[in-house]
Amino acid sequence: MLLDEMIVHNKKFVENKDYEQYQTSKLPNKKLVVVSCMDTRLTELLPQAMNLKNGDAKILKTAGAIVSHPFGSILRSIIVAIYELNAHEVCIVGHHDCGMAHVNPAATTQKMIERGISEETIESLDYVGIKIEDWLRGFDSVSESVRQSVEVIRKHPLIPKDIPVHGLVINPDTGALDVIENGYLEQAAK
Repeated sequence: MLLDEMIVHNKKFVENKDYEQYQTSKLPNKKLVVVSCMDTRLTELLPQAMNLKNGDAKILKTAGAIVSHPFGSILRSIIVAIYELNAHEVCIVGHHDCGMAHVNPAATTQKMIERGISEETIESLDYVGIKIEDWLRGFDSVSESVRQSVEVIRKHPLIPKDIPVHGLVINPDTGALDVIENGYLEQAAK
């Protein structure tokens, strides 16, 4: 079982003091918050491509690197990083070939039903204001999705106006970064 394997590995990891190479402060050295996709190809590639070492940035992962709700957990984490953990910049990093570009809310809902979630439960979400088609919807353009997430952050009433918010798209095969939104240019235009 996977959990058993992890626990066996962890005991050796701790006994060998392998953790020592990862020790750092809770404050990000580069004063940066990165919001990226949860895609497995980015786990090690993204920090390397961005020249980030352990301790350099707060890295938040979410499907598609989408910041969709102004008072959701991603924005709460960004706000905490700014006010409590000394972050001075935010970077949204989407990627080419993202699974969120292919999410079909109807098909995902059908998979839920096949896994035992009742149609009544899904329909009940409408009563609390959740339109599952909208909530599960991905995007057609990764660049446009990154721009939208950047704007949600820039326009947030609790984000200081002096925080640069950047938007990038990474190639998950090569690590090449495309700048979609340069937060410094936005700051200079104000």
